[in-house]
Amino acid sequence: MPPTDADRTIETSVVGWRCAGCGTELDIATPLPWRCPNATRSDRRHVLQIVRRPGPLRVEVDPDPLVAYGSELAWQAFALARGITTDACAALVRQLDDRVAAVTGGVRFRRTPFHHADALSAALDFAPGGGVWVKDETGNVAGSHKARHLVSILLHLKAAELLGVGPRDDRLAIASCGNAALAAAVLAAADHRELEVFVPPTADPSIVADLVRLRAIVTECPRGPSEAPGDPCVHRFRDAVEAGAVPFSVQGPENALSLDAGRTLGWEMAEVLGTGLDRLFVQVGGGALAACVGRAVLEAGSRPRLCAVQTEGCAPLGRAWERAVEVGVPVSGEDWGTYMWPWESAPRSVAEGILDDECYDWLGVVEVMEATGGGAVVVPESSIVRAYELGVGATGIPASPTGTAGLAGLVERRPDVRAQERVAVVFSGVAR
Repeated sequence: MPPTDADRTIETSVVGWRCAGCGTELDIATPLPWRCPNATRSDRRHVLQIVRRPGPLRVEVDPDPLVAYGSELAWQAFALARGITTDACAALVRQLDDRVAAVTGGVRFRRTPFHHADALSAALDFAPGGGVWVKDETGNVAGSHKARHLVSILLHLKAAELLGVGPRDDRLAIASCGNAALAAAVLAAADHRELEVFVPPTADPSIVADLVRLRAIVTECPRGPSEAPGDPCVHRFRDAVEAGAVPFSVQGPENALSLDAGRTLGWEMAEVLGTGLDRLFVQVGGGALAACVGRAVLEAGSRPRLCAVQTEGCAPLGRAWERAVEVGVPVSGEDWGTYMWPWESAPRSVAEGILDDECYDWLGVVEVMEATGGGAVVVPESSIVRAYELGVGATGIPASPTGTAGLAGLVERRPDVRAQERVAVVFSGVAR
């Protein structure tokens, strides 16, 4: 609901940051709160999470979700705390949106479709009134949800520069081989910033060509025999950040602002179904999408069971959840090393975009799964393939196997889901 006159005396719902790993708190006026101050190169077991004032969501009437939900976003709370007005924040968003549209040929930040998928629901034998609702992110900026995560980093950076508290170096860096890299390149090109992208040797040549076309600097990162555990692209990305680059990352431990505007996707879903959603199946690689959407629907007053979907070819979150269930106690940041570490074998799946060696934002995902009675779903490759064929065939949405991987969790767990339930999935990432 739009805010009342009384609500307008409180211009933001966000009041600060708190590290889920060590409990450190930061004032919302802190510039460049990329990482917990206690995080080090050898200890990334920290992630700053947004502290929000309890209460209903404040939503303005505006086609741009970054403006409509501005009062709920951490980047805008920072700007307001430093003296920038709400109108000036909206102007920053609209200026960037115009530049994004110039780069993308007209695609802007707008609410994305969330609708009942009739044919898909029928194919999965749901009853009338129940079924599958699909959040279609293939028409979002750069063809996926990733730009929603990155734009709040860029807006915070622009506000900090306007205030004279920006970084000494405005170069951007990201480790990605797909949708996140494309989103980063579009935003960097729109704001005329240098971007270095660290990719694996297996990166899709067409994606690399698009990155080069957008003037990103692409660095290939092979996995050497003496490489430290974890993704070599992430290691090279951290080298660049230590050299001064801004971490333009969709991983919360690398940049907490990536967990800010990503929540708009969940708020949009709640606008359509309110509290009438029973389950939410979300594909998980690094975990930012599930962490953001899961937390957002909770903030909107809905409590669907969050089911985090991974493939057998790379399931560090599934492994962590299984161990947590065995222990039987709530997971805390102090337990990071007990539950989460890099996947030992070479990740493999046709859903290449969820093959992160670690689920970097696992704490946020687990927190929502525990709060809603959800859990992790580890699926065989056959379910990934079936979900892709069924999802695209039944909806016509041009998503990739990565983008339909959340549906694989529903395919796998369909016998446990009642026919009357309302289930949501996110299709993100255009097939190439």
